[in-house]
Amino acid sequence: MIKAITGTKDILPWQISEWKRLEKTVENLMSYFNYKEIRTPTFEETVLFSRGIGEATDIVSKEMYTFIDRSETSITLKPEMTASVVRAYIEHKLSKKQNLHKLYYISSMYRQERPQAGRLREFHQFGAEAIGSNAPMLDAEMIELAYSILKSFGLKNLDIKINSLGVPAEREQYKTELRNYLKDKFELLSEDSKKRFETNILRIFDSKDEKDIEIMSEAPKILDFLSEESLKHFEEVKSYLDEIEIKYSVDYKLVRGLDYYTNTTFEIVSSSVGAQSALCGGGRYNLLIEQLGGPPTPATGFAAGMERILLACVNEGCNKEEEASLDIYLVRMEPAKKTAVFKISNTLRKNGLKTEMDYLSRSVKAQMREANRMNARFVLFVGGEEFEKGSVVLKDMETGEQQELPAKDLTPVISKLKNQ
Repeated sequence: MIKAITGTKDILPWQISEWKRLEKTVENLMSYFNYKEIRTPTFEETVLFSRGIGEATDIVSKEMYTFIDRSETSITLKPEMTASVVRAYIEHKLSKKQNLHKLYYISSMYRQERPQAGRLREFHQFGAEAIGSNAPMLDAEMIELAYSILKSFGLKNLDIKINSLGVPAEREQYKTELRNYLKDKFELLSEDSKKRFETNILRIFDSKDEKDIEIMSEAPKILDFLSEESLKHFEEVKSYLDEIEIKYSVDYKLVRGLDYYTNTTFEIVSSSVGAQSALCGGGRYNLLIEQLGGPPTPATGFAAGMERILLACVNEGCNKEEEASLDIYLVRMEPAKKTAVFKISNTLRKNGLKTEMDYLSRSVKAQMREANRMNARFVLFVGGEEFEKGSVVLKDMETGEQQELPAKDLTPVISKLKNQ
């Protein structure tokens, strides 16, 4: 038997309603904040991600799905969305259309990492990008937007963590100090952290190894190496969050693993999803557009993992929505009435009613069982003596009340159903 590839997952019909509600909520909240949807291709040239995300990151060095196509071009299934949005922004010269673009997306991503709860190789994210302003208020709005979406699902166990990475020169100075701090502790680090010491030292803060965590707890803090300007930006972001009473904590270990981040960085974590606690993360990336060939342009954004959010909702018992019930089920009283039932179903559906009928030549009793299984609000009996007299019988499945109505003019049936 052929099965789904490891790390991928089918979303089955009875699971779709929770996904639809999540997507609809995202679309609604994005519109309240005036973000417009953007869609980009599933795959891009590999260089977009290696240059944009950074060669030393785990995503580029270990996790990307990359292949050579027939034109001998290296192609990668997108592992994240920011680089793709920026590529579209540059390619279509969006900077010439208006000064600030507020964009959002809902899309599949691909990373070849070890599957675990809330983390798959094909996964789904929604996110937002605001391109064209360096305003601290926009950083705060991005955090507010992400938090508002997560709260709207009914999630309660949420914590916002924020930090600032300053600008590259400040970060490089900090990295030098961090290397000096770790030099005499190098042999105590885990093997992964030893590799990160050379390639991406800030990622050592992400280590789950207990010894690494103990060592890094005494490490210098990046906030001590920021300029007055960077600190002012960070203080303004915090003041805006305070103004709208959004609680947060400053986490100096929050460094984010992607090279393009500058200044504000944030995560929203949940205690409801186990080890993979981050539901959402983002921050400012003022250098990425120029790095990818565009004009110098400030930007900020976030991305949220949909599988993790749904897992958190399951664990907290929220985001539940009853499957939409059927408006009407047509019960065919005898085989000869197939054509009549088919025609009636056509009329009802044209009038916007969710309609189903029997396709398996089942008995009346079996058809009624099916109507109950589908949670049909009404049943319409077609056939028998009533039909010979030109009538159909409408049964209210909640009250059991039955009513004889004309078969040739279904207006009373349609009216009754639409008024429920």
